[in-house]
Amino acid sequence: MKRKPAATFAIYFFLILGVLMIALPLYITVVTAFKHISESLTNYLSLPKEWYTGNFTYIVTKPDYWRAFFNTILVTAVVCLGDVFIMPMLGYAVGRRMTESKKWWRLYLYLLIGIFIPFPVKMIPIVQLLSNLNMLNPVGLSLLCIGSTTCEATFLYTGFLRGIPTDLESAAYIDGASTWQTYTKVVLPLMKPIIATTVIKDGLWAWNDFTLPLITLNRSPKYWTLTLYQYNFQTEAGVDYGLVFACLCLSMIPILIFYLCLQKQIISGLTAGALKG
Repeated sequence: MKRKPAATFAIYFFLILGVLMIALPLYITVVTAFKHISESLTNYLSLPKEWYTGNFTYIVTKPDYWRAFFNTILVTAVVCLGDVFIMPMLGYAVGRRMTESKKWWRLYLYLLIGIFIPFPVKMIPIVQLLSNLNMLNPVGLSLLCIGSTTCEATFLYTGFLRGIPTDLESAAYIDGASTWQTYTKVVLPLMKPIIATTVIKDGLWAWNDFTLPLITLNRSPKYWTLTLYQYNFQTEAGVDYGLVFACLCLSMIPILIFYLCLQKQIISGLTAGALKG
């Protein structure tokens, strides 16, 4: 069926508009990062007359930036390790037992309900709990982030496991394999696509999250993550947009490399999930 010219125009119009909404802020961020303060205030959209790298030099020579950088690395690494080791085991246990026992089914529903609870409802109890445990620090935030990903990760893993036939596990049991051997040798290799998907999804979230660090780490600069550092640095830098955007560019590089290295895995995970669904 041939599309009408008006429909074709509307499709391309919204596609181009969507691209501009993504590309224009990124262009402004990168270009402004290479401008001196005087030029960034006068020529907002133009390319720099001279590519000025002093903004980046200033940022990387500040110890506070590297402290925030390593705090962010810690939180993101702990979340990703949780997605690799803890969440698959939980998803496997719930996914394979909830059809056999009402207790496991209730646990699955309990975790599923957790997805729909708004964060503002949990915010004050979370802060009170971490404060009582003296864990308002990057380690406490790391554990909190793992807990925050549990509900959605369980939902994703159990859904993926429905596409893996239980006959494979039954054959392993017949050959004398234990539950742990069956999980590690048979099931876990088949779960690599969904593991990569959750690692990228939760890794991007942990790296870029602002709300949880704001309510748990903002009491001391030594606990800041990069998002908190950028937030407070913008206040400190005032109208020096070159410094602000240079800080943003430096913060984007590690997570962008991380995503580019694993993008094939997340695409295969989404494709496998669609085929199994």
